Amino acid sequence: MRDFISAEYVIRLEDPRQDEVIRMLSALDAYLESLYPRESNHLLDLESLCAPNIRFFVARRGVGPVGCGALRVEAGYGEVKRMFVVPEARAQNVGRAILACIEDQAAREGLALMRLETGIHQAAARALYRGGGYAECAPFGEYRPDRLSVFMEKRLVTR
Repeated sequence: MRDFISAEYVIRLEDPRQDEVIRMLSALDAYLESLYPRESNHLLDLESLCAPNIRFFVARRGVGPVGCGALRVEAGYGEVKRMFVVPEARAQNVGRAILACIEDQAAREGLALMRLETGIHQAAARALYRGGGYAECAPFGEYRPDRLSVFMEKRLVTR
C-alpha cells in the first residue's frame, strides 16, 4: 500500500494501539453508543483491529489523527469497518479518501467485493458510501437483520 498524500493530510496503514488513535476510537464508540443500543453496534475492539485479517488506516493532518478506517479481509470479500472522521475535519473529503485507500488495498489483495454495515441514523455516512458506488444489500456474514442497520456492497476492479 502506498501512502495517500494530499496538501492537507496523509493516510497510511498504522497500528491502532497508539494513544491518540485509541482516543479517536473511543470518541467513535461514544458517538455510536449515543445512537444505537449495544446489540445494534457491531464494533471491532482494539484487539480485533490488530488481527492478521485487518488493515487499519489513519488519516493525519500534521502529526494528529483526523480519521480512520479499516479493511477486514473475509473469504471472498472485504468489509469496511471503523470509519470515522473527527468533527473538525468533516466535509473536507477525508472520509472519501480513507474509503478510497481501503478499496485500493482490497483490490490489491484480489478482493472483488466490498461490503459494510452502517446505521440508519448516520445520514452522512450513508451518503458517503452511496456517493462511492455502494448500494444496499441483504445482511451478510455474521450479521442478522436489524431495523437500525443498513447493509451495502460494491463491486471492485481487482488488479
